[in-house]
Formats: sequence, structure tokens, C-alpha cells
Amino acid sequence: MLAGSLGHVRYADRIRVLEQSIFIAKLIGPVLLVAAIPMLINPKELQEIAAEFLQNRVLIYITGVMVLLGGLSIVNTHNYWVVDWPVVITLFGWAMIIGGAARVVLPSAVTRIGNAMMEKPTVTRIAGLAWAFVGAYLIYKGYF
Repeated sequence: MLAGSLGHVRYADRIRVLEQSIFIAKLIGPVLLVAAIPMLINPKELQEIAAEFLQNRVLIYITGVMVLLGGLSIVNTHNYWVVDWPVVITLFGWAMIIGGAARVVLPSAVTRIGNAMMEKPTVTRIAGLAWAFVGAYLIYKGYF
């Protein structure tokens, strides 16, 4: 589906899209919300963990491959460009593809960008708020 809203899609296709969206939302939502908690309540410790991560090119590469694989899994099963909430999942999948590919292809740039972000602790809290909001939204859509 390239554009439009789910209201303009055949009923059977709409049900299939919503079933896939709900399933993926039930996976991503809780992970984002749980990952956001330390960003909000203990950003200093998370920044220390990130600093250790950024010093290890092997970890950057391996996580890049895993994130790329996860993003491709989402996009290959859920590439719905609709004007409705499932597009959040599609955007998340594409962000994972871009982020994973960047880690694999440009690990030094990832390290530079990560270190620059670490100099601004408020970025961690802002990211935590964004992750918590998206996680809670997907939990709501997936479970309620």
C-alpha cells in the first residue's frame, strides 16, 4: 500500500494490515517503553554504557547487522504508507534500516555522532521522552 488511509482499502486487506500492525506494535511498544525508562530516570548511567559501546567497533558492527535485519524484517512484512497509525511501524522499520546500515558502513561516523550527542545530556532525556511516547502509543494500539 503506497498511500491513502486504511478506510480506502478493501476490507480483507485492511484486516490483514491491522493484524500485522497490532502484532508488531505488541513487540515494539513494550521494548521502546522499557528502554526509555533508564533514559529518563538514570541518563548518566546510560551515557556511561553508551560511551563503552562507542569504544567497541565490533559491537557497533554487530548491532548494526542486527538492527538492519530487524528493520528489513519489519519493512518486508509491513511497508504500509497509509495515513493512519500503522505508518508509525513502517517509519520505525525504515529508521532501523538506515541506522543499522550506518553502523555497518560508517562505524567511525556513528562513533563521532554518538560522542557529540553524549556531550549534551538533555538529548538523552529528550530521546527517552520520545521513545516512551511512541512505546506507550504502540502499546495502546496493540493491546487496547
